[in-house]
Amino acid sequence: MTAYMIVFAEIHDRDRFIKEYGAPAAALVARFGGEYVVRAPGVSALEGDLFDGQSAVISKWPNRAAIEEFWSSPEYEDLKRVRAPLADCHVMVVAAP
Repeated sequence: MTAYMIVFAEIHDRDRFIKEYGAPAAALVARFGGEYVVRAPGVSALEGDLFDGQSAVISKWPNRAAIEEFWSSPEYEDLKRVRAPLADCHVMVVAAP
């Protein structure tokens, strides 16, 4: 069952974020079977304002297990530590029927 990881992020230093986290994370996402659907700044809320103005990343995965394997991998654990001072993130997983 296809699964999606949805991330909303308030990025504090975009240049460092892309260089130190974004590029290595993209390679790791691909290695674990994920593919990006969208990566973009400037979320515009139509209702509610929880993520208004933040960046959004949506990635498509073969299944929830692939996301969990990626998320708990030692390589991504290292990248989460790199990301922590650069952005505040909200990460969700949705499995499509």
